[in-house]
Amino acid sequence: MKRKELFEFEDFSWFPTSFRVAMTNLILLLHKIMGTTEVLSNLIIDLRKTIHFDSIVDLGSGSGGPMPSVVEHINEVQKEDKLRLLLTDLHPNPKLVKKINTDDNEFVTYHEDSINATNLSEVPKGLKTMIASFHHMNPEIAKNILKSASKNNEPILIYEIAKNNVPFVAWILLLPISLLILFVMTWVMTPFTKSITLTQLLFTYIIPIIPLAYAWDGQASLMRTYTFEDIELLLSDVKTSNYNWEINDAFKANGKKQGYYIKGYPLGGK
Repeated sequence: MKRKELFEFEDFSWFPTSFRVAMTNLILLLHKIMGTTEVLSNLIIDLRKTIHFDSIVDLGSGSGGPMPSVVEHINEVQKEDKLRLLLTDLHPNPKLVKKINTDDNEFVTYHEDSINATNLSEVPKGLKTMIASFHHMNPEIAKNILKSASKNNEPILIYEIAKNNVPFVAWILLLPISLLILFVMTWVMTPFTKSITLTQLLFTYIIPIIPLAYAWDGQASLMRTYTFEDIELLLSDVKTSNYNWEINDAFKANGKKQGYYIKGYPLGGK
């Protein structure tokens, strides 16, 4: 397996929530810059042609991710068949749950209880999505997620914004330059993120812990991302005759590649 089991700061429970939120907002801005909403919207609209669903259950939502914007965009396009979005996480942030659930948005809610993505039999019905979070799962957990989707005949869409197509040796050699680029990007992007706090400014420009953590996590996530071959290995004893799996590059409307996806759904509808 080409994927490397590296660490990311945001995976540690001791990592300050304020830093985690700041980094998540940087990632959300990156999704916006790269046009992820358009890519995901097209993938979901296309999947609805194969199997109908009127709700999406986002797994590992963290601070919300890009899915609220995706559902808003789809509902603007498909006004007669609107989608509802349920955000979930293994360790939901109570403050964020309260904020989202009190917002004036009838189509987006956040599940207040813990949701384990490896047991989809206990997860509310609907398309399951994992956006730029699958690489955080070690091979055993990743395989259990895929197996649970197939076993429970639940449609699932996994999307990764980057592809692990750089040789590990080259990644190591280029790491100092890559870290520096991401470090500087953090300084440039921060003024354009939402809900900037004094803590975020302090630990970005004065004591640059957030840029260092963001730069490392960004590079580590590249090596943690599963390749197509890795995914085929995970699916080797998961595939069944009544469930279809599709692994492919994702594209923007202009034909430019933008990450990749894993799509799974029961054959013959549900």
